[in-house]
Amino acid sequence: MTVHFIGAGPGAPDLLTLRGRDRIAASPVCLYAGSLVPSALLDHCPPGARIVNTAPLSLDAIIAEIADAHTRGQDVARLHSGDLSIWSAMGEQLRRLRALDIPFTITPGVPAFAAAAAALESELTLPGLTQSVVLTRTPGRASTMPPAETLAAFAATGATLAIHLSIHALESVIAELTPRYGPDCPVAIVWRASWPDARIVRGTLSTIAQAAADGPERTALILVGPVLAATDFIESSLYAPEYDRRFRPRTAASPFAATGE
Repeated sequence: MTVHFIGAGPGAPDLLTLRGRDRIAASPVCLYAGSLVPSALLDHCPPGARIVNTAPLSLDAIIAEIADAHTRGQDVARLHSGDLSIWSAMGEQLRRLRALDIPFTITPGVPAFAAAAAALESELTLPGLTQSVVLTRTPGRASTMPPAETLAAFAATGATLAIHLSIHALESVIAELTPRYGPDCPVAIVWRASWPDARIVRGTLSTIAQAAADGPERTALILVGPVLAATDFIESSLYAPEYDRRFRPRTAASPFAATGE
């Protein structure tokens, strides 16, 4: 028996990975985060599967479901939205499973920030502007933030910020970022990226609050940074004609040509 933790992706059913689909199909028990995981993914469950929405359950109740399946020798598909590596509460479940000596696997999923960037038709790292993306959030009732992890500190780097779970605190996000990025810094808010009812609002730090005034207060990602509106940026050296690389040596004297790499 194995518990298969599966990143269900940002919402669109066809953004589930093939591995995730196959593990759902092979598991007679499916525990899914019903508040965020689309019900269409449950169509991959085998006939007669036990399907449990974990949204109203405590951690103890979730582990009890898994332990019961373990006793019966039944694999469990544990579905979380997006990717499991961030804000999934997987870590605390793994700690419990290790203590119970219950085996598990982890299948990554398409993260929300990637789906949002695709919806915006944007690359979040551009040559000469930024080469870093910071995935962060503001404090919430369920999770506090370490003292050093402030939006102002991250903004000081000039990186593109992907701010999760914070649409309810948009005004404070703007107040903290404006001194660092300036009022004209581009901002985009993407609600329910990849879902049929996805919505996008663009603006700047000085205009985004008004532009997003009638937007929902959950399931949104705030993206901030110059790359969101950049058109005048340098091109990558990777594909430049003069760039000597192992797959495209420029001359016979190239060390790559000599090695055949």
